[in-house]
Amino acid sequence: MLDQLLLQTQNNPSIISSMNTLSDKLSIWIKEQVKNAGAKGCVFGLSGGIDSAVVGVLCKQIFPENVLGLLMPCFSNDEDIKHAQLLASKFAIPTRLIDLRFAYDQLYVQLEGKPFEGEKNNLAAANIKPRLRMLSLYYHANKNNYLVVGTGNKSEAVMGYCTKYGDGGVDILPLAALLKSQVRELAQELGVPEVIIEKPPSAGLWLGQTDEEEMGIRYAELDKIIVGLEKGDLTGLDECQVKKVQQKMTSCAHKFNLLPIFQP
Repeated sequence: MLDQLLLQTQNNPSIISSMNTLSDKLSIWIKEQVKNAGAKGCVFGLSGGIDSAVVGVLCKQIFPENVLGLLMPCFSNDEDIKHAQLLASKFAIPTRLIDLRFAYDQLYVQLEGKPFEGEKNNLAAANIKPRLRMLSLYYHANKNNYLVVGTGNKSEAVMGYCTKYGDGGVDILPLAALLKSQVRELAQELGVPEVIIEKPPSAGLWLGQTDEEEMGIRYAELDKIIVGLEKGDLTGLDECQVKKVQQKMTSCAHKFNLLPIFQP
């Protein structure tokens, strides 16, 4: 099941396997995907988190002149914007700031017939944010002939931790074969600021929201379970957490599968 869920994120066979570092392999893969698509460069969201930081640095290294990072606050933590700007400044990544609050407010009023009041844990409302970000990314992708580069990693993919047609709506996913722990190691190798590496991961769905709290499991434990499932050895792992991960893999598989089509 795990192999099927991540089938679309496997490395291209044409990648040279003898490259010295993981960042080298990823760079070649991203460059090949852009070239094969007939695109000129990359656009991605810069959230201030570790995954988008790694994607941003890699893309900037590959396409120094044809890359764009979008900062898309939507009732977000101000600290996230500061961290995104810190990364962009350090690596000279061109950025655009797109404040999505007004668009979010107007859409919410049309959907609910009342102003948005910051309802916490309202996933239907919270998921509007990544979907608005997806629209913004594809606008700039279409305008510049860029590919939209997603920032999701393998740990998130296994748990289905993404918004369908939101942050899951991208052209390529360079990190989706890497566990969160591997992304952290890669961030250190690339020189991502420590404050970004060490901050609690968050999808920015509401103020104070964190990935681990929402998923109900810490990334360190999740990564061990994923490795255990792949190896067929669950020795020493929490049985309840293993079952939770397996259930998530089954219930969220639709996010990564092709749409079912009726065959007459």
